[in-house]
Amino acid sequence: MSTEPRINDRIRVPEVRLVGPSGEQVGIVPLAKALELAQEYDLDLVEVAATARPPVCKLMDYGKFKYESAMKAREARKNQAHTVIKEMKLRPKIDPHDYDTKKGHVVRFLKQGDKVKITIMFRGREQSRPELGFRLLQRLANDVQDLGFVESSAKQDGRNMIMVLGPHKKKTEAMAEARAAQDARKAERQGRASGPAATSEDDAAAAETTEADATQDQAEAGADAAAAEQAAEVAQDA
Repeated sequence: MSTEPRINDRIRVPEVRLVGPSGEQVGIVPLAKALELAQEYDLDLVEVAATARPPVCKLMDYGKFKYESAMKAREARKNQAHTVIKEMKLRPKIDPHDYDTKKGHVVRFLKQGDKVKITIMFRGREQSRPELGFRLLQRLANDVQDLGFVESSAKQDGRNMIMVLGPHKKKTEAMAEARAAQDARKAERQGRASGPAATSEDDAAAAETTEADATQDQAEAGADAAAAEQAAEVAQDA
């Protein structure tokens, strides 16, 4: 079933409650009169409340209205924060270097505003030493406590031990900060790109000024030499 409102000739009622282009109340008018006004304003007659008695219709540019509505919905979806649960798997006897790498991923996820499910995987005889996994989870929680908190405490799940970390920062805040950082980097790149060109223009202007000064100095020197030569000739004649 279509959710599109009825417009213009698709409206099949004897009269409507009409709303003008600026939101003003025109009142109850015959459908023919409402269609006539729509043509006069070069707009569409759009049924905005079909269940009312009589139905409420508004004069508007329906194509523009649909476009603006689609853009608003797109922007709302863009800014919508989706809760994402990332997962990181570790072994009870993990190598220190591997631990640092895994912890780095957890830090990145928390900074992005995502939850992180930490899974400790036990194999063979490791299953008889659950305290190893518990201590590892406690260590990780302490290492990232500035960015996240323990949302679900460590618990055994078959051969695995699971803990969930939640971020201190909301997803929307993380997204806003990421966009701001991206805009700042873009502005910095644009500034670096325009810098050399501006410097070249300044250098060119300085060179032109220097050249002009040199030309003027040469002219003044020539004039002084001519005056001296003339004075010498006058003295010789005398």
